[in-house]
Amino acid sequence: MSNHESKRFSHATIERNTGLLIILSILVISFAGLVQIVPLFFQHSTTQAVEGVEPYDSLRLIGRDIYIREGCVGCHSQQIRMLQSEVQRYGPYSLAGESAFDHPFLWGSKRTGPDLARVGQRYSDEWHRIHLRDPRAVVPESNMPAYPWLAKNTVEGTNVQRRMEVLRQLGVPYTDEQIAAAPEALKGKTEEDAIVAYLQGLGVASHDAAARYMAGEK
Repeated sequence: MSNHESKRFSHATIERNTGLLIILSILVISFAGLVQIVPLFFQHSTTQAVEGVEPYDSLRLIGRDIYIREGCVGCHSQQIRMLQSEVQRYGPYSLAGESAFDHPFLWGSKRTGPDLARVGQRYSDEWHRIHLRDPRAVVPESNMPAYPWLAKNTVEGTNVQRRMEVLRQLGVPYTDEQIAAAPEALKGKTEEDAIVAYLQGLGVASHDAAARYMAGEK
Protein backbone atom coordinates (compact mmCIF):
# COMPACT_ATOMS: atom_id res chain seq x y z
CA MET A 1 0.00 0.00 0.00
CA SER A 2 2.77 2.38 0.95
CA ASN A 3 4.70 1.61 -2.25
CA HIS A 4 1.56 2.33 -4.25
CA GLU A 5 1.10 5.72 -2.53
CA SER A 6 4.74 6.64 -3.02
CA LYS A 7 4.50 5.91 -6.75
CA ARG A 8 1.35 8.03 -6.98
CA PHE A 9 3.27 11.09 -5.77
CA SER A 10 6.58 10.30 -7.45
CA HIS A 11 8.47 12.77 -9.62
CA ALA A 12 7.66 10.75 -12.72
CA THR A 13 3.94 10.86 -11.95
CA ILE A 14 4.03 14.65 -11.61
CA GLU A 15 5.89 15.04 -14.90
CA ARG A 16 3.34 12.88 -16.74
CA ASN A 17 0.41 14.88 -15.29
CA THR A 18 0.60 18.23 -17.11
CA GLY A 19 -2.12 19.88 -15.05
CA LEU A 20 -0.56 18.89 -11.74
CA LEU A 21 2.88 19.95 -12.96
CA ILE A 22 1.56 23.41 -13.90
CA ILE A 23 -0.22 23.87 -10.55
CA LEU A 24 2.81 22.80 -8.51
CA SER A 25 5.14 24.97 -10.62
CA ILE A 26 2.92 28.02 -10.03
CA LEU A 27 2.87 27.33 -6.28
CA VAL A 28 6.66 26.99 -6.10
CA ILE A 29 7.29 30.13 -8.18
CA SER A 30 4.71 32.12 -6.18
CA PHE A 31 6.21 31.09 -2.87
CA ALA A 32 9.76 31.84 -4.04
CA GLY A 33 8.63 35.23 -5.37
CA LEU A 34 6.96 36.16 -2.10
CA VAL A 35 10.05 35.17 -0.14
CA GLN A 36 12.14 37.51 -2.29
CA ILE A 37 9.71 40.41 -2.73
CA VAL A 38 7.88 40.80 0.60
CA PRO A 39 11.01 41.64 2.67
CA LEU A 40 11.77 44.51 0.27
CA PHE A 41 8.68 46.35 1.52
CA PHE A 42 10.26 46.57 4.96
CA GLN A 43 13.86 47.46 4.07
CA HIS A 44 14.92 51.09 4.45
CA SER A 45 17.22 50.80 1.43
CA THR A 46 14.22 50.18 -0.82
CA THR A 47 11.50 52.24 0.87
CA GLN A 48 13.36 55.34 2.09
CA ALA A 49 14.64 58.05 -0.22
CA VAL A 50 18.40 58.30 -0.43
CA GLU A 51 20.17 61.43 0.74
CA GLY A 52 19.43 64.43 -1.48
CA VAL A 53 16.32 63.06 -3.17
CA GLU A 54 13.30 65.34 -2.74
CA PRO A 55 9.76 65.23 -4.16
CA TYR A 56 9.48 66.75 -7.63
CA ASP A 57 8.60 70.42 -7.74
CA SER A 58 5.52 71.27 -9.79
CA LEU A 59 7.33 71.99 -13.08
CA ARG A 60 9.39 68.79 -12.94
CA LEU A 61 6.33 66.79 -11.91
CA ILE A 62 4.43 67.96 -14.98
CA GLY A 63 7.54 67.32 -17.08
CA ARG A 64 7.63 63.75 -15.83
CA ASP A 65 3.99 63.25 -16.79
CA ILE A 66 4.73 64.59 -20.28
CA TYR A 67 7.73 62.25 -20.50
CA ILE A 68 5.37 59.35 -19.78
CA ARG A 69 2.66 60.64 -22.12
CA GLU A 70 5.04 60.93 -25.06
CA GLY A 71 6.29 57.37 -24.56
CA CYS A 72 9.89 58.28 -23.74
CA VAL A 73 10.04 55.43 -21.24
CA GLY A 74 9.55 53.02 -24.14
CA CYS A 75 13.01 53.81 -25.52
CA HIS A 76 14.95 55.11 -22.50
CA SER A 77 15.57 53.23 -19.27
CA GLN A 78 16.31 54.93 -15.96
CA GLN A 79 18.19 52.10 -14.31
CA ILE A 80 21.97 51.78 -14.35
CA ARG A 81 22.84 48.18 -13.63
CA MET A 82 25.81 46.95 -11.61
CA LEU A 83 27.91 46.23 -14.68
CA GLN A 84 31.29 47.84 -15.19
CA SER A 85 30.46 48.92 -18.72
CA GLU A 86 27.28 50.69 -17.57
CA VAL A 87 28.90 52.36 -14.59
CA GLN A 88 31.73 53.64 -16.78
CA ARG A 89 29.30 55.04 -19.32
CA TYR A 90 26.46 56.37 -17.19
CA GLY A 91 27.81 56.82 -13.64
CA PRO A 92 27.11 55.15 -10.26
CA TYR A 93 24.59 52.33 -10.49
CA SER A 94 21.01 53.10 -9.51
CA LEU A 95 19.70 52.62 -5.97
CA ALA A 96 16.10 51.71 -5.18
CA GLY A 97 15.84 54.67 -2.81
CA GLU A 98 16.38 57.07 -5.70
CA SER A 99 12.90 56.17 -6.96
CA ALA A 100 11.16 56.36 -3.58
CA PHE A 101 8.93 59.24 -4.72
CA ASP A 102 8.27 57.87 -8.23
CA HIS A 103 4.72 56.67 -8.86
CA PRO A 104 5.08 54.76 -11.11
CA PHE A 105 8.81 54.18 -11.30
CA LEU A 106 10.35 54.50 -14.77
CA TRP A 107 13.23 52.03 -14.58
CA GLY A 108 12.32 50.58 -17.97
CA SER A 109 13.96 47.65 -19.72
CA LYS A 110 14.54 48.81 -23.31
CA ARG A 111 17.29 51.06 -24.60
CA THR A 112 16.67 52.20 -28.10
CA GLY A 113 18.22 55.38 -26.73
CA PRO A 114 20.69 55.75 -23.83
CA ASP A 115 19.82 55.36 -20.17
CA LEU A 116 18.75 58.67 -18.61
CA ALA A 117 19.09 57.89 -14.91
CA ARG A 118 21.93 60.43 -14.53
CA VAL A 119 21.48 62.63 -17.57
CA GLY A 120 20.78 65.70 -15.42
CA GLN A 121 23.20 68.61 -15.97
CA ARG A 122 25.24 66.69 -18.55
CA TYR A 123 23.95 69.00 -21.28
CA SER A 124 22.69 72.55 -21.31
CA ASP A 125 19.01 73.47 -21.39
CA GLU A 126 19.49 74.72 -24.95
CA TRP A 127 20.98 71.38 -26.03
CA HIS A 128 17.90 69.58 -24.71
CA ARG A 129 15.59 72.02 -26.49
CA ILE A 130 17.35 71.50 -29.82
CA HIS A 131 17.40 67.75 -29.23
CA LEU A 132 13.66 67.64 -28.58
CA ARG A 133 12.83 69.77 -31.63
CA ASP A 134 15.30 68.11 -34.04
CA PRO A 135 17.28 65.21 -32.53
CA ARG A 136 19.56 64.79 -35.56
CA ALA A 137 20.77 68.38 -35.24
CA VAL A 138 22.85 67.31 -32.24
CA VAL A 139 23.04 63.51 -32.66
CA PRO A 140 23.22 62.75 -36.42
CA GLU A 141 22.75 58.98 -35.97
CA SER A 142 19.70 59.37 -33.71
CA ASN A 143 16.43 57.66 -34.66
CA MET A 144 14.47 59.55 -32.03
CA PRO A 145 11.34 61.34 -33.33
CA ALA A 146 11.10 65.11 -33.03
CA TYR A 147 8.76 66.76 -30.52
CA PRO A 148 8.38 70.34 -31.83
CA TRP A 149 4.86 70.76 -30.40
CA LEU A 150 6.19 70.73 -26.84
CA ALA A 151 7.52 74.26 -27.33
CA LYS A 152 4.05 75.48 -28.32
CA ASN A 153 1.91 73.82 -25.64
CA THR A 154 1.53 75.62 -22.34
CA VAL A 155 1.39 73.89 -18.96
CA GLU A 156 -0.17 76.90 -17.27
CA GLY A 157 -3.51 75.92 -15.76
CA THR A 158 -2.60 72.22 -15.50
CA ASN A 159 -4.22 70.47 -12.53
CA VAL A 160 -0.89 70.08 -10.78
CA GLN A 161 -2.34 70.55 -7.31
CA ARG A 162 -4.64 67.57 -7.69
CA ARG A 163 -1.71 65.46 -8.88
CA MET A 164 0.35 66.45 -5.84
CA GLU A 165 -2.54 65.69 -3.49
CA VAL A 166 -2.88 62.19 -4.95
CA LEU A 167 0.86 61.62 -4.65
CA ARG A 168 0.73 62.76 -1.03
CA GLN A 169 -1.86 60.06 -0.39
CA LEU A 170 0.67 57.59 -1.81
CA GLY A 171 3.32 58.74 0.64
CA VAL A 172 5.12 61.58 -1.14
CA PRO A 173 5.70 64.23 1.57
CA TYR A 174 4.28 67.33 -0.14
CA THR A 175 3.36 70.09 2.28
CA ASP A 176 0.25 72.27 2.05
CA GLU A 177 2.51 75.21 1.22
CA GLN A 178 4.14 73.38 -1.69
CA ILE A 179 0.78 72.39 -3.11
CA ALA A 180 -0.62 75.90 -2.74
CA ALA A 181 2.38 77.44 -4.52
CA ALA A 182 2.50 74.88 -7.33
CA PRO A 183 0.39 76.71 -9.98
CA GLU A 184 2.51 79.85 -9.72
CA ALA A 185 5.61 77.94 -10.86
CA LEU A 186 3.85 76.91 -14.08
CA LYS A 187 2.93 80.41 -15.24
CA GLY A 188 4.39 81.19 -18.65
CA LYS A 189 5.93 77.72 -18.97
CA THR A 190 5.62 75.33 -21.90
CA GLU A 191 5.65 71.55 -22.05
CA GLU A 192 9.18 71.83 -23.38
CA ASP A 193 10.21 73.84 -20.30
CA ALA A 194 8.69 71.17 -18.08
CA ILE A 195 10.33 68.17 -19.71
CA VAL A 196 13.72 69.91 -19.85
CA ALA A 197 13.41 70.69 -16.13
CA TYR A 198 12.58 67.05 -15.47
CA LEU A 199 15.54 65.76 -17.49
CA GLN A 200 17.95 68.24 -15.94
CA GLY A 201 17.14 66.93 -12.47
CA LEU A 202 17.56 63.23 -13.18
CA GLY A 203 20.21 61.69 -10.95
CA VAL A 204 21.74 64.99 -9.86
CA ALA A 205 20.67 65.06 -6.19
CA SER A 206 21.44 61.39 -5.56
CA HIS A 207 24.68 61.07 -7.55
CA ASP A 208 26.99 61.58 -4.58
CA ALA A 209 24.97 59.29 -2.32
CA ALA A 210 25.05 56.52 -4.94
CA ALA A 211 28.79 56.99 -5.41
CA ARG A 212 29.39 56.67 -1.66
CA TYR A 213 27.21 53.54 -1.57
CA MET A 214 29.31 52.03 -4.37
CA ALA A 215 32.43 52.81 -2.40
CA GLY A 216 31.04 50.94 0.60
CA GLU A 217 29.99 53.95 2.67
CA LYS A 218 26.45 53.39 4.02
